[in-house]
Amino acid sequence: MGHKAFSRVILIVLDSVGVGELPDAHLFGDEGSNTLLHIAESVGLHLPNLAKLGLGNIIPLPGVPPEREPIAAYGKMAELAPGKDTTSGHWEMVGIELKKPFPTYPSGFPRRVIEEFEERIGRRVLGNFPASGTVIIEEIGEIHLKTGFPIIYTSADSVFQIAAHEEIIPVPELYEMCREARKILRGDDEVVRVIARPFIGKPGSFRRTERREDFSIAPPEPNLLGLLSKAGFPVVGVGKIKDIFAGCGITKAVHTGNNREGMEAVLKVMEEVDRGLIFTNLVDFDMLYGHRNDPRGYAKALEEFDAFLPRLEERKEEGDLLVITADHGCDPTTESTDHSREYVPLLIWGERVKQGVNLGVRRSFADLGQTIAENFGLTPLPLGESFLSKVI
Repeated sequence: MGHKAFSRVILIVLDSVGVGELPDAHLFGDEGSNTLLHIAESVGLHLPNLAKLGLGNIIPLPGVPPEREPIAAYGKMAELAPGKDTTSGHWEMVGIELKKPFPTYPSGFPRRVIEEFEERIGRRVLGNFPASGTVIIEEIGEIHLKTGFPIIYTSADSVFQIAAHEEIIPVPELYEMCREARKILRGDDEVVRVIARPFIGKPGSFRRTERREDFSIAPPEPNLLGLLSKAGFPVVGVGKIKDIFAGCGITKAVHTGNNREGMEAVLKVMEEVDRGLIFTNLVDFDMLYGHRNDPRGYAKALEEFDAFLPRLEERKEEGDLLVITADHGCDPTTESTDHSREYVPLLIWGERVKQGVNLGVRRSFADLGQTIAENFGLTPLPLGESFLSKVI
């Protein structure tokens, strides 16, 4: 194709909004998971704008009927990578093939890792087990205040988290500890992120601060973001996109505190950047509601996003390709508080997009990245099959 069909792609990832179990969900303990359907069944959903796009055409959803003539192309995507986490989902979306899952530590980190870390920082550590960050600081924060030992914990994700009170371990020193941990966690122990989790306050009223910092592994090349930025296109990461990709291939990052800020940031960036990729992650669905098994809060967040869509439509230009998808599931109605191995929705929308095209079930999230790569005339990605010709 000699010309670009679309000059700008606005890609919005609704973190954890899955649409049903993948065929191998049983291998992940996720049989029967269906984030969107179970929210609709348990608390009801009113999503008129997403319905118009064709959300109810992807899977049957109570309260979100299928449209006879949806205004978007629609389908769903399977994840090839053997994971169900944010990083593997987003990395696959930009054409990175992961052959093995990132390491996780359901029983805490092995002694060899902890001992080397203690030696490097010159003090012992507390914790070393999977936990909620807010719970663990309440449980052992007081011991931390007395001893000055940092609190180490993990989660179902591939993370090594270090919590410390800002008055006990100053934030720059905490960041330095993270850098030391990052040096240790290589090879088979290469967790995706080492995270600094500073907090303040007194026992009974500890509060995490905004000075969290992620020390992520860099994504392998080639990938969509690197190819775009090397070809001179703007790549703006909104929300935690910068952290997920360790800043690689991102030409501008916009930090946001929640979904609402993320949605406002998208509109603002659309005023400033008229070509390339605007890549956004809206994290509240997952962080605030999926992991906390709160289907009512989840439904409300979905309805807030739905109400934002007319503003996005107003701002969009003729050369825009708008994409709405997700990175995994996190069914808030199951006993598990972990992510779930699910298909993700795919809605492709814009004035130049053929309306009502059923894109079917895509074999990989990378099909999306390959489509964007083809649109911008880039070298094809190592993974994924473009569906560009189907939507223009």
